[in-house]
Amino acid sequence: MKNKLKKCIKENWLLIFFIVIQSIIYCVVGANKQYLHIDEAYSFGLANYDKVEFQNNYDFFNVWHDKEYYEDYLSVQKEEIGNYKPVYENQKNDVHPPLYYLILRIAMEINYGHFSKWIGIAVNVLIYAFVTIFMYVILSKLLKEEKNAKKKATVLAFISSITLASISNVVYIRMYALLTLEILIALLLHIKLLEKKKENLPLLVAIGITVIAGALTHYYYFLIIFILYLIFMTKYIKEKRIKEGIYYTVTIFMSLGISVIIFPYMLQHMFFGYRGKGVIDNFKNTNELVAYFKEHLKNLNYYGFNGTLFFIILFIIGMLIYKKGKLQLDKEQKDIIKIILIPSIFFFLISAIGSPWRVLRYIVPVCSLMFVIVIYFLYKLLVSITNEKITNIIIIILFCIMAITPSVFNLEPELLYQDRKEFVKEITKKSYLPTVYFYNPQVGSFLDDIYIFSMIDKSYISKDMEYTESDVQKIFENQDISKGIIVFINHNEDEIIQIVKKALNLSQCEHLKKLTACNVYYLANN
Repeated sequence: MKNKLKKCIKENWLLIFFIVIQSIIYCVVGANKQYLHIDEAYSFGLANYDKVEFQNNYDFFNVWHDKEYYEDYLSVQKEEIGNYKPVYENQKNDVHPPLYYLILRIAMEINYGHFSKWIGIAVNVLIYAFVTIFMYVILSKLLKEEKNAKKKATVLAFISSITLASISNVVYIRMYALLTLEILIALLLHIKLLEKKKENLPLLVAIGITVIAGALTHYYYFLIIFILYLIFMTKYIKEKRIKEGIYYTVTIFMSLGISVIIFPYMLQHMFFGYRGKGVIDNFKNTNELVAYFKEHLKNLNYYGFNGTLFFIILFIIGMLIYKKGKLQLDKEQKDIIKIILIPSIFFFLISAIGSPWRVLRYIVPVCSLMFVIVIYFLYKLLVSITNEKITNIIIIILFCIMAITPSVFNLEPELLYQDRKEFVKEITKKSYLPTVYFYNPQVGSFLDDIYIFSMIDKSYISKDMEYTESDVQKIFENQDISKGIIVFINHNEDEIIQIVKKALNLSQCEHLKKLTACNVYYLANN
Protein backbone atom coordinates (compact mmCIF):
# COMPACT_ATOMS: atom_id res chain seq x y z
CA MET A 1 0.00 0.00 0.00
CA LYS A 2 2.81 2.36 0.93
CA ASN A 3 4.69 1.57 -2.28
CA LYS A 4 1.55 2.16 -4.34
CA LEU A 5 1.10 5.57 -2.71
CA LYS A 6 4.71 6.53 -3.45
CA LYS A 7 4.31 5.41 -7.05
CA CYS A 8 1.08 7.40 -7.42
CA ILE A 9 2.72 10.55 -6.03
CA LYS A 10 5.76 10.09 -8.27
CA GLU A 11 3.65 9.64 -11.39
CA ASN A 12 1.31 12.53 -10.59
CA TRP A 13 3.61 15.00 -8.86
CA LEU A 14 2.79 17.78 -11.36
CA LEU A 15 -0.95 17.35 -10.81
CA ILE A 16 -0.46 17.39 -7.03
CA PHE A 17 1.71 20.50 -7.34
CA PHE A 18 -0.95 22.31 -9.38
CA ILE A 19 -3.69 21.34 -6.92
CA VAL A 20 -1.61 22.88 -4.12
CA ILE A 21 -1.09 26.04 -6.20
CA GLN A 22 -4.78 26.38 -7.07
CA SER A 23 -5.73 25.85 -3.42
CA ILE A 24 -3.38 28.68 -2.42
CA ILE A 25 -4.97 30.90 -5.09
CA TYR A 26 -8.44 30.07 -3.77
CA CYS A 27 -7.39 30.91 -0.21
CA VAL A 28 -5.86 34.24 -1.25
CA VAL A 29 -9.03 35.19 -3.11
CA GLY A 30 -11.16 33.90 -0.23
CA ALA A 31 -9.25 36.12 2.18
CA ASN A 32 -10.36 39.08 0.08
CA LYS A 33 -14.02 38.13 0.20
CA GLN A 34 -15.58 40.98 2.18
CA TYR A 35 -19.25 40.10 2.56
CA LEU A 36 -21.86 37.35 2.22
CA HIS A 37 -24.44 37.13 -0.53
CA ILE A 38 -27.95 36.45 0.77
CA ASP A 39 -27.86 32.88 -0.59
CA GLU A 40 -24.57 32.25 1.19
CA ALA A 41 -26.21 33.32 4.44
CA TYR A 42 -28.99 30.87 3.60
CA SER A 43 -26.37 28.13 3.08
CA PHE A 44 -25.19 28.43 6.67
CA GLY A 45 -28.66 28.99 8.09
CA LEU A 46 -30.37 26.16 6.22
CA ALA A 47 -27.60 23.76 7.24
CA ASN A 48 -27.97 24.71 10.88
CA TYR A 49 -30.99 26.67 12.08
CA ASP A 50 -34.36 25.31 13.17
CA LYS A 51 -36.31 27.24 10.52
CA VAL A 52 -35.84 28.58 7.00
CA GLU A 53 -36.51 32.25 7.68
CA PHE A 54 -34.57 33.79 10.55
CA GLN A 55 -36.93 36.76 10.76
CA ASN A 56 -39.81 34.42 11.64
CA ASN A 57 -38.46 34.24 15.20
CA TYR A 58 -41.03 35.64 17.62
CA ASP A 59 -38.38 37.92 19.18
CA PHE A 60 -36.71 39.06 15.95
CA PHE A 61 -38.37 42.46 15.66
CA ASN A 62 -38.35 45.35 18.13
CA VAL A 63 -35.92 43.77 20.61
CA TRP A 64 -32.29 44.66 21.30
CA HIS A 65 -29.96 41.75 20.51
CA ASP A 66 -26.25 41.07 20.85
CA LYS A 67 -24.20 39.78 17.92
CA GLU A 68 -24.41 36.19 19.18
CA TYR A 69 -28.14 36.24 18.36
CA TYR A 70 -27.36 36.60 14.65
CA GLU A 71 -24.26 34.41 14.75
CA ASP A 72 -26.47 31.61 16.04
CA TYR A 73 -28.16 31.49 12.63
CA LEU A 74 -24.79 31.18 10.89
CA SER A 75 -23.06 28.67 13.17
CA VAL A 76 -23.62 25.36 14.95
CA GLN A 77 -23.73 25.50 18.74
CA LYS A 78 -22.11 22.83 20.90
CA GLU A 79 -25.42 21.36 22.04
CA GLU A 80 -26.56 21.08 18.38
CA ILE A 81 -23.70 18.83 17.24
CA GLY A 82 -25.03 15.61 15.75
CA ASN A 83 -28.55 16.96 15.23
CA TYR A 84 -29.04 16.82 11.46
CA LYS A 85 -32.82 17.16 11.45
CA PRO A 86 -32.72 20.89 10.45
CA VAL A 87 -30.75 19.96 7.32
CA TYR A 88 -33.60 17.82 6.01
CA GLU A 89 -36.51 19.86 7.35
CA ASN A 90 -35.20 23.18 6.05
CA GLN A 91 -34.64 21.85 2.55
CA LYS A 92 -38.12 20.32 2.60
CA ASN A 93 -39.48 23.81 3.22
CA ASP A 94 -37.09 25.56 0.84
CA VAL A 95 -36.30 24.88 -2.85
CA HIS A 96 -33.16 22.70 -2.92
CA PRO A 97 -32.28 19.09 -2.06
CA PRO A 98 -30.19 18.47 1.11
CA LEU A 99 -26.84 16.81 0.26
CA TYR A 100 -24.69 19.95 0.04
CA TYR A 101 -26.18 21.32 3.25
CA LEU A 102 -25.39 18.05 5.03
CA ILE A 103 -21.73 18.31 3.96
CA LEU A 104 -21.58 21.96 5.01
CA ARG A 105 -23.24 21.14 8.34
CA ILE A 106 -20.62 18.47 9.10
CA ALA A 107 -17.87 20.99 8.32
CA MET A 108 -19.55 23.65 10.48
CA GLU A 109 -19.47 21.31 13.47
CA ILE A 110 -15.66 21.39 13.36
CA ASN A 111 -15.80 25.09 14.25
CA TYR A 112 -18.90 25.01 16.44
CA GLY A 113 -19.97 28.09 18.33
CA HIS A 114 -18.43 30.54 15.88
CA PHE A 115 -19.21 31.69 12.36
CA SER A 116 -16.45 31.74 9.73
CA LYS A 117 -16.65 32.12 5.96
CA TRP A 118 -13.66 29.77 5.82
CA ILE A 119 -15.78 26.74 6.65
CA GLY A 120 -17.76 27.12 3.43
CA ILE A 121 -14.73 28.12 1.36
CA ALA A 122 -12.66 25.21 2.71
CA VAL A 123 -15.38 22.73 1.67
CA ASN A 124 -15.26 24.10 -1.87
CA VAL A 125 -11.45 24.16 -1.97
CA LEU A 126 -11.45 20.45 -1.12
CA ILE A 127 -14.17 19.73 -3.68
CA TYR A 128 -12.18 21.54 -6.36
CA ALA A 129 -9.12 19.41 -5.70
CA PHE A 130 -11.28 16.51 -6.91
CA VAL A 131 -12.72 18.64 -9.73
CA THR A 132 -9.20 19.10 -11.08
CA ILE A 133 -8.40 15.41 -10.65
CA PHE A 134 -11.49 14.27 -12.56
CA MET A 135 -10.97 16.90 -15.23
CA TYR A 136 -7.42 15.61 -15.61
CA VAL A 137 -8.64 12.02 -16.04
CA ILE A 138 -11.20 13.07 -18.65
CA LEU A 139 -8.62 15.12 -20.55
CA SER A 140 -6.11 12.27 -20.38
CA LYS A 141 -8.60 10.13 -22.29
CA LEU A 142 -9.32 12.87 -24.80
CA LEU A 143 -5.62 13.64 -25.37
CA LYS A 144 -4.20 10.15 -25.04
CA GLU A 145 -2.96 10.05 -28.65
CA GLU A 146 -1.09 13.34 -28.24
CA LYS A 147 2.59 13.68 -27.41
CA ASN A 148 3.10 14.32 -23.65
CA ALA A 149 -0.63 13.73 -23.22
CA LYS A 150 -0.57 13.52 -19.40
CA LYS A 151 1.36 16.75 -19.01
CA LYS A 152 -0.97 18.55 -21.39
CA ALA A 153 -4.00 17.14 -19.58
CA THR A 154 -2.53 18.26 -16.25
CA VAL A 155 -1.86 21.81 -17.41
CA LEU A 156 -5.25 22.20 -19.09
CA ALA A 157 -7.08 20.82 -16.05
CA PHE A 158 -5.20 23.28 -13.84
CA ILE A 159 -5.89 26.26 -16.10
CA SER A 160 -9.59 25.36 -16.21
CA SER A 161 -9.61 25.41 -12.40
CA ILE A 162 -8.17 28.91 -12.07
CA THR A 163 -10.39 30.81 -14.49
CA LEU A 164 -12.57 33.50 -12.93
CA ALA A 165 -15.52 31.10 -13.19
CA SER A 166 -13.79 28.37 -11.19
CA ILE A 167 -12.44 30.77 -8.58
CA SER A 168 -15.93 32.28 -8.23
CA ASN A 169 -17.36 28.80 -7.85
CA VAL A 170 -14.99 28.09 -4.96
CA VAL A 171 -15.44 31.31 -3.00
CA TYR A 172 -19.22 31.39 -3.51
CA ILE A 173 -20.50 29.32 -0.61
CA ARG A 174 -23.23 27.34 -2.33
CA MET A 175 -23.75 23.88 -3.84
CA TYR A 176 -22.45 24.68 -7.32
CA ALA A 177 -18.89 23.45 -6.73
CA LEU A 178 -20.29 20.10 -5.58
CA LEU A 179 -22.59 20.01 -8.62
CA THR A 180 -19.57 20.69 -10.86
CA LEU A 181 -17.76 17.70 -9.39
CA GLU A 182 -20.78 15.42 -9.75
CA ILE A 183 -21.20 16.40 -13.40
CA LEU A 184 -17.54 15.57 -14.09
CA ILE A 185 -17.87 12.22 -12.36
CA ALA A 186 -20.99 11.41 -14.38
CA LEU A 187 -19.24 12.31 -17.65
CA LEU A 188 -16.15 10.26 -16.78
CA LEU A 189 -18.22 7.21 -15.85
CA HIS A 190 -20.14 7.48 -19.11
CA ILE A 191 -16.89 7.79 -21.06
CA LYS A 192 -15.79 4.56 -19.36
CA LEU A 193 -19.16 3.01 -20.18
CA LEU A 194 -18.53 3.98 -23.80
CA GLU A 195 -15.39 1.82 -23.74
CA LYS A 196 -17.29 -1.26 -22.56
CA LYS A 197 -18.71 -3.69 -25.08
CA LYS A 198 -21.02 -5.45 -22.63
CA GLU A 199 -22.83 -4.65 -19.42
CA ASN A 200 -20.52 -3.86 -16.49
CA LEU A 201 -22.20 -4.09 -13.08
CA PRO A 202 -19.61 -2.18 -10.98
CA LEU A 203 -19.63 0.70 -13.48
CA LEU A 204 -23.43 0.82 -13.53
CA VAL A 205 -23.51 0.86 -9.72
CA ALA A 206 -21.05 3.78 -9.74
CA ILE A 207 -23.24 5.63 -12.24
CA GLY A 208 -26.30 4.96 -10.08
CA ILE A 209 -24.60 6.32 -6.95
CA THR A 210 -23.54 9.44 -8.85
CA VAL A 211 -27.09 9.97 -10.12
CA ILE A 212 -28.42 9.76 -6.55
CA ALA A 213 -25.77 12.20 -5.27
CA GLY A 214 -26.39 14.67 -8.10
CA ALA A 215 -30.17 14.51 -7.72
CA LEU A 216 -29.78 15.26 -4.01
CA THR A 217 -27.51 18.25 -4.74
CA HIS A 218 -29.26 20.33 -7.41
CA TYR A 219 -32.18 19.73 -9.76
CA TYR A 220 -30.24 21.08 -12.75
CA TYR A 221 -28.22 17.86 -12.54
CA PHE A 222 -31.15 16.12 -14.25
CA LEU A 223 -30.33 18.09 -17.41
CA ILE A 224 -26.99 16.30 -17.70
CA ILE A 225 -28.41 12.86 -16.94
CA PHE A 226 -31.30 13.35 -19.36
CA ILE A 227 -28.99 14.10 -22.30
CA LEU A 228 -26.52 11.33 -21.40
CA TYR A 229 -29.41 8.89 -21.24
CA LEU A 230 -30.62 9.95 -24.69
CA ILE A 231 -27.09 9.65 -26.15
CA PHE A 232 -26.52 6.16 -24.77
CA MET A 233 -29.98 4.78 -25.49
CA THR A 234 -29.71 6.05 -29.07
CA LYS A 235 -26.37 4.28 -29.31
CA TYR A 236 -27.64 1.02 -27.78
CA ILE A 237 -30.74 0.93 -30.00
CA LYS A 238 -28.78 1.81 -33.13
CA GLU A 239 -26.21 -0.91 -32.42
CA LYS A 240 -28.91 -3.37 -31.30
CA ARG A 241 -27.35 -3.73 -27.84
CA ILE A 242 -30.76 -4.04 -26.23
CA LYS A 243 -29.63 -5.96 -23.16
CA GLU A 244 -27.10 -3.25 -22.25
CA GLY A 245 -29.75 -0.61 -22.86
CA ILE A 246 -32.12 -2.36 -20.45
CA TYR A 247 -29.45 -2.60 -17.73
CA TYR A 248 -28.58 1.06 -18.23
CA THR A 249 -32.23 2.15 -18.15
CA VAL A 250 -32.89 0.18 -14.98
CA THR A 251 -29.81 1.78 -13.37
CA ILE A 252 -30.88 5.35 -14.19
CA PHE A 253 -34.52 4.99 -13.22
CA MET A 254 -33.80 2.96 -10.10
CA SER A 255 -31.35 5.66 -8.98
CA LEU A 256 -33.91 8.38 -9.64
CA GLY A 257 -36.47 6.37 -7.69
CA ILE A 258 -34.11 6.01 -4.73
CA SER A 259 -33.49 9.77 -4.85
CA VAL A 260 -37.23 10.43 -4.65
CA ILE A 261 -37.58 7.96 -1.77
CA ILE A 262 -34.79 9.73 0.13
CA PHE A 263 -36.17 13.20 -0.61
CA PRO A 264 -39.72 12.99 -1.99
CA TYR A 265 -40.15 16.76 -1.66
CA MET A 266 -38.08 17.22 -4.83
CA LEU A 267 -41.23 16.49 -6.83
CA GLN A 268 -43.04 19.33 -5.08
CA HIS A 269 -40.07 21.65 -5.62
CA MET A 270 -39.69 20.92 -9.33
CA PHE A 271 -43.29 20.75 -10.44
CA PHE A 272 -45.30 22.78 -7.96
CA GLY A 273 -42.84 25.09 -6.16
CA TYR A 274 -42.29 28.71 -7.09
CA ARG A 275 -38.86 28.01 -8.61
CA GLY A 276 -40.21 25.24 -10.83
CA LYS A 277 -43.05 27.48 -11.98
CA GLY A 278 -40.55 30.29 -12.52
CA VAL A 279 -38.55 28.15 -14.95
CA ILE A 280 -41.71 27.33 -16.92
CA ASP A 281 -42.72 31.00 -17.00
CA ASN A 282 -39.27 31.95 -18.35
CA PHE A 283 -39.73 29.55 -21.27
CA LYS A 284 -43.16 31.02 -21.98
CA ASN A 285 -41.63 34.50 -22.13
CA THR A 286 -40.35 34.01 -25.68
CA ASN A 287 -39.58 37.70 -26.17
CA GLU A 288 -36.83 37.51 -23.57
CA LEU A 289 -35.22 34.16 -24.48
CA VAL A 290 -32.56 35.66 -26.73
CA ALA A 291 -31.76 38.33 -24.14
CA TYR A 292 -31.38 35.65 -21.44
CA PHE A 293 -29.01 33.69 -23.67
CA LYS A 294 -26.94 36.77 -24.53
CA GLU A 295 -26.47 37.68 -20.86
CA HIS A 296 -25.23 34.21 -19.97
CA LEU A 297 -22.99 34.16 -23.03
CA LYS A 298 -21.42 37.35 -21.67
CA ASN A 299 -20.99 35.60 -18.31
CA LEU A 300 -19.33 32.64 -20.03
CA ASN A 301 -16.94 34.99 -21.83
CA TYR A 302 -16.25 37.17 -18.79
CA TYR A 303 -15.78 34.43 -16.20
CA GLY A 304 -15.26 31.18 -18.11
CA PHE A 305 -12.62 32.51 -20.50
CA ASN A 306 -11.42 35.62 -18.64
CA GLY A 307 -12.80 37.78 -21.44
CA THR A 308 -11.10 35.95 -24.35
CA LEU A 309 -13.90 33.69 -25.67
CA PHE A 310 -14.99 35.77 -28.64
CA PHE A 311 -11.38 36.32 -29.72
CA ILE A 312 -10.79 32.53 -29.57
CA ILE A 313 -14.01 31.77 -31.47
CA LEU A 314 -13.09 34.21 -34.24
CA PHE A 315 -9.64 32.63 -34.45
CA ILE A 316 -11.19 29.14 -34.69
CA ILE A 317 -13.66 30.27 -37.38
CA GLY A 318 -10.79 31.78 -39.36
CA MET A 319 -8.83 28.53 -39.19
CA LEU A 320 -11.90 26.48 -40.15
CA ILE A 321 -12.39 28.69 -43.21
CA TYR A 322 -8.72 28.18 -44.07
CA LYS A 323 -9.12 24.42 -43.58
CA LYS A 324 -12.43 24.48 -45.49
CA GLY A 325 -14.26 23.21 -42.41
CA LYS A 326 -12.23 20.02 -42.08
CA LEU A 327 -10.89 18.83 -38.73
CA GLN A 328 -9.58 15.28 -38.48
CA LEU A 329 -10.68 13.47 -35.32
CA ASP A 330 -10.86 9.73 -34.77
CA LYS A 331 -14.08 8.03 -33.67
CA GLU A 332 -13.03 7.71 -30.02
CA GLN A 333 -12.22 11.42 -29.79
CA LYS A 334 -15.53 12.32 -31.43
CA ASP A 335 -17.44 10.13 -29.00
CA ILE A 336 -15.72 11.66 -25.96
CA ILE A 337 -16.31 15.18 -27.26
CA LYS A 338 -19.97 14.33 -27.86
CA ILE A 339 -20.36 13.06 -24.29
CA ILE A 340 -18.77 16.25 -22.91
CA LEU A 341 -20.09 18.89 -25.28
CA ILE A 342 -23.74 17.99 -25.91
CA PRO A 343 -24.76 17.76 -22.21
CA SER A 344 -22.75 20.92 -21.44
CA ILE A 345 -24.43 22.94 -24.19
CA PHE A 346 -27.87 21.64 -23.19
CA PHE A 347 -27.19 22.48 -19.54
CA PHE A 348 -26.00 25.96 -20.54
CA LEU A 349 -29.04 26.70 -22.71
CA ILE A 350 -31.70 25.41 -20.31
CA SER A 351 -30.15 26.92 -17.18
CA ALA A 352 -29.49 30.21 -19.00
CA ILE A 353 -33.12 30.49 -20.03
CA GLY A 354 -34.71 28.97 -16.93
CA SER A 355 -32.65 30.65 -14.21
CA PRO A 356 -34.37 33.41 -12.21
CA TRP A 357 -31.39 35.78 -12.59
CA ARG A 358 -28.76 36.19 -15.28
CA VAL A 359 -25.79 35.48 -13.01
CA LEU A 360 -22.79 33.17 -13.23
CA ARG A 361 -23.76 30.52 -10.69
CA TYR A 362 -26.43 28.94 -12.89
CA ILE A 363 -23.99 28.14 -15.71
CA VAL A 364 -20.76 27.76 -13.73
CA PRO A 365 -20.94 23.93 -13.40
CA VAL A 366 -20.23 23.58 -17.13
CA CYS A 367 -17.93 26.57 -17.67
CA SER A 368 -14.76 24.52 -17.23
CA LEU A 369 -16.03 21.80 -19.58
CA MET A 370 -16.83 24.33 -22.29
CA PHE A 371 -13.44 25.93 -21.70
CA VAL A 372 -11.46 22.71 -22.20
CA ILE A 373 -13.43 21.73 -25.31
CA VAL A 374 -12.87 25.13 -26.95
CA ILE A 375 -9.15 24.98 -26.13
CA TYR A 376 -9.01 21.42 -27.44
CA PHE A 377 -10.56 22.45 -30.77
CA LEU A 378 -8.16 25.37 -30.97
CA TYR A 379 -5.22 23.05 -30.27
CA LYS A 380 -6.27 20.47 -32.90
CA LEU A 381 -6.79 23.14 -35.56
CA LEU A 382 -3.42 24.73 -34.83
CA VAL A 383 -1.65 21.36 -35.01
CA SER A 384 -3.32 20.65 -38.36
CA ILE A 385 -2.04 23.95 -39.77
CA THR A 386 1.39 24.25 -38.17
CA ASN A 387 3.62 22.01 -36.05
CA GLU A 388 3.26 21.01 -32.40
CA LYS A 389 6.04 23.28 -31.14
CA ILE A 390 4.45 26.44 -32.58
CA THR A 391 1.03 25.26 -31.41
CA ASN A 392 2.28 24.87 -27.83
CA ILE A 393 3.82 28.35 -27.94
CA ILE A 394 0.53 29.88 -29.17
CA ILE A 395 -1.47 28.06 -26.46
CA ILE A 396 0.98 29.20 -23.78
CA ILE A 397 0.70 32.80 -25.02
CA LEU A 398 -3.10 32.49 -24.88
CA PHE A 399 -2.95 31.24 -21.29
CA CYS A 400 -0.66 34.15 -20.38
CA ILE A 401 -3.13 36.60 -21.93
CA MET A 402 -5.93 34.99 -19.94
CA ALA A 403 -3.85 35.35 -16.78
CA ILE A 404 -3.35 39.10 -17.23
CA THR A 405 -6.75 40.14 -18.63
CA PRO A 406 -8.39 40.31 -15.17
CA SER A 407 -5.80 42.88 -14.08
CA VAL A 408 -5.83 44.82 -17.34
CA PHE A 409 -9.63 45.06 -17.61
CA ASN A 410 -10.36 45.10 -13.88
CA LEU A 411 -12.20 41.76 -13.93
CA GLU A 412 -12.68 39.88 -10.68
CA PRO A 413 -14.43 36.75 -9.42
CA GLU A 414 -18.14 37.09 -8.72
CA LEU A 415 -19.43 38.23 -5.30
CA LEU A 416 -16.15 39.12 -3.61
CA TYR A 417 -17.70 42.46 -2.56
CA GLN A 418 -14.37 44.27 -2.75
CA ASP A 419 -16.26 47.56 -2.76
CA ARG A 420 -17.39 46.85 0.82
CA LYS A 421 -13.93 46.40 2.29
CA GLU A 422 -13.68 49.88 3.79
CA PHE A 423 -17.29 49.74 4.96
CA VAL A 424 -16.69 46.50 6.87
CA LYS A 425 -13.60 48.04 8.47
CA GLU A 426 -15.58 51.13 9.44
CA ILE A 427 -18.42 49.12 10.96
CA THR A 428 -15.92 46.94 12.82
CA LYS A 429 -14.41 50.08 14.38
CA LYS A 430 -17.89 51.35 15.29
CA SER A 431 -19.31 47.96 16.35
CA TYR A 432 -19.79 49.24 19.92
CA LEU A 433 -22.35 51.83 18.76
CA PRO A 434 -26.05 51.02 19.15
CA THR A 435 -27.40 50.09 15.73
CA VAL A 436 -30.97 50.14 14.45
CA TYR A 437 -32.32 48.76 11.18
CA PHE A 438 -35.51 50.57 10.16
CA TYR A 439 -36.76 47.63 8.16
CA ASN A 440 -39.62 47.08 5.75
CA PRO A 441 -39.85 43.32 5.01
CA GLN A 442 -41.55 44.04 1.69
CA VAL A 443 -38.55 45.96 0.36
CA GLY A 444 -35.64 43.57 0.95
CA SER A 445 -34.37 40.63 2.95
CA PHE A 446 -32.54 41.01 6.24
CA LEU A 447 -30.28 38.08 5.35
CA ASP A 448 -28.60 40.33 2.79
CA ASP A 449 -26.85 41.94 5.77
CA ILE A 450 -26.91 39.40 8.62
CA TYR A 451 -23.14 39.05 8.19
CA ILE A 452 -22.51 42.61 9.38
CA PHE A 453 -25.01 42.30 12.23
CA SER A 454 -23.06 39.31 13.53
CA MET A 455 -20.23 41.80 14.19
CA ILE A 456 -22.22 44.53 15.96
CA ASP A 457 -22.41 44.45 19.76
CA LYS A 458 -25.99 45.70 20.14
CA SER A 459 -28.60 46.01 17.40
CA TYR A 460 -32.33 46.37 16.97
CA ILE A 461 -34.51 45.49 13.98
CA SER A 462 -37.47 47.86 13.90
CA LYS A 463 -40.29 46.50 11.79
CA ASP A 464 -41.83 48.96 9.35
CA MET A 465 -44.18 51.40 11.05
CA GLU A 466 -45.22 55.06 11.03
CA TYR A 467 -42.38 56.48 13.12
CA THR A 468 -42.71 59.45 15.43
CA GLU A 469 -40.04 61.13 17.51
CA SER A 470 -41.39 59.43 20.63
CA ASP A 471 -41.15 56.01 18.89
CA VAL A 472 -37.48 56.63 18.14
CA GLN A 473 -36.79 57.89 21.66
CA LYS A 474 -38.38 54.74 23.07
CA ILE A 475 -36.21 52.52 20.85
CA PHE A 476 -33.00 54.17 22.06
CA GLU A 477 -34.08 54.41 25.69
CA ASN A 478 -31.29 53.17 27.99
CA GLN A 479 -28.81 53.12 25.09
CA ASP A 480 -25.58 55.14 25.19
CA ILE A 481 -25.73 57.39 22.11
CA SER A 482 -23.07 59.85 23.26
CA LYS A 483 -20.67 58.70 20.54
CA GLY A 484 -23.33 58.33 17.89
CA ILE A 485 -25.44 55.57 16.36
CA ILE A 486 -25.51 53.44 13.22
CA VAL A 487 -28.72 53.34 11.21
CA PHE A 488 -29.69 50.90 8.45
CA ILE A 489 -32.73 51.98 6.40
CA ASN A 490 -34.45 50.29 3.46
CA HIS A 491 -37.43 52.65 2.97
CA ASN A 492 -38.46 56.30 3.42
CA GLU A 493 -34.85 57.22 4.14
CA ASP A 494 -34.97 61.02 4.20
CA GLU A 495 -38.08 61.09 6.36
CA ILE A 496 -36.74 58.58 8.90
CA ILE A 497 -33.33 60.26 9.08
CA GLN A 498 -34.95 63.59 9.92
CA ILE A 499 -37.15 62.03 12.60
CA VAL A 500 -34.18 60.24 14.20
CA LYS A 501 -32.04 63.39 14.18
CA LYS A 502 -34.76 65.45 15.86
CA ALA A 503 -35.73 62.75 18.35
CA LEU A 504 -32.15 62.21 19.56
CA ASN A 505 -30.85 65.72 18.99
CA LEU A 506 -28.20 64.54 16.50
CA SER A 507 -26.89 67.00 13.94
CA GLN A 508 -24.27 64.98 12.03
CA CYS A 509 -25.34 62.51 9.34
CA GLU A 510 -22.75 60.58 7.31
CA HIS A 511 -23.73 58.14 4.60
CA LEU A 512 -21.49 55.09 5.03
CA LYS A 513 -22.57 52.70 2.30
CA LYS A 514 -25.32 51.69 -0.11
CA LEU A 515 -25.79 47.95 0.30
CA THR A 516 -27.90 45.53 -1.74
CA ALA A 517 -31.04 45.98 0.35
CA CYS A 518 -30.51 49.22 2.26
CA ASN A 519 -28.40 52.30 3.01
CA VAL A 520 -26.26 52.74 6.11
CA TYR A 521 -25.70 56.00 8.01
CA TYR A 522 -23.66 57.20 10.97
CA LEU A 523 -25.47 59.79 13.07
CA ALA A 524 -23.89 61.80 15.90
CA ASN A 525 -23.49 65.22 17.49
CA ASN A 526 -20.87 67.47 15.91
